[in-house]
Amino acid sequence: MLGVLAGFFVVWCIILVGWFVGRRGILGDNARQVLSGLTFFVASPALLFETLSKAKLQEVFAAPLLVAAVSAMATATIFFAIAKFLLKRPLSEALMSSMAASLVNSANLGIPIAVYVLGDASYVAPLLIFQLAFFTPLFLMILDSSTSSHRTTPLGFVLMILKNPMIVGSALGLVVAGTGWQVPPLVMEPIHLIGGAAIPAMLIAFGMSLNGSRPLQAAAERRVDTVLASAFKLIIQPALAYVFARFALGMEGHALFAVVVTASLPTAQNVFVAASRYKTGLTVAKDTVLITTVVAVPAMIGVALLLT
Repeated sequence: MLGVLAGFFVVWCIILVGWFVGRRGILGDNARQVLSGLTFFVASPALLFETLSKAKLQEVFAAPLLVAAVSAMATATIFFAIAKFLLKRPLSEALMSSMAASLVNSANLGIPIAVYVLGDASYVAPLLIFQLAFFTPLFLMILDSSTSSHRTTPLGFVLMILKNPMIVGSALGLVVAGTGWQVPPLVMEPIHLIGGAAIPAMLIAFGMSLNGSRPLQAAAERRVDTVLASAFKLIIQPALAYVFARFALGMEGHALFAVVVTASLPTAQNVFVAASRYKTGLTVAKDTVLITTVVAVPAMIGVALLLT
């Protein structure tokens, strides 16, 4: 238990450093975008490649992947029914709110939590692969079909997945793990050094993003949607992950703890990007990202206290 709390302490310390740096403007106006770009396009793919190249495939494509899929899709389906039929939201807005309620920040916060709290970045790999290769494209495909603009062909979705640097890094790592090939140390060392920049850069950028936003403004008229989406993300999705993992798959111990913690991660910032692109659900997307981001780490500490 002390090890878990120590991991959260490390994460929060770096987040607070990022918050302070952002508040004082020490790195300039575009620092967060630069750090986010560095982690997404360079450092995180390197970290995922190194981690997964040493992983056992039967542990990656196994129960954790199934738990991630079932809990996310069940959460999205239930929330969509509430938003569409009880709150009477338009189809596209209900879809975007469902995305906010179920799409996990598996990279920017998921990887650091996996490393410092769970002890291994590979714990977040099944969730990351599921979301980037299937769940997010599925949402975008449905949104495309329900709007009159930004139509994307099936080939376009395949190319979008294949061009994602996280997917590329993960796929290459899985190929190395599956073939048993040993990457030469001279090649792996720079990959290791670049990957080492991912976690601190992610958390500092994450801390910087916490400055300046005020959620739940009355004028937006979406307080109920936002509160419900945040509750689904931080309570319902982890609860569904626990029930399915514990009683359907018989998981227990650290494996059970890992899938519940990863399900407790906050809403992915990509949801707001998608909301901006489709011009729907912007308020719920922005506010849910902020609320779950701030509350997620205390919520995961609560999960740790309950399960360890």
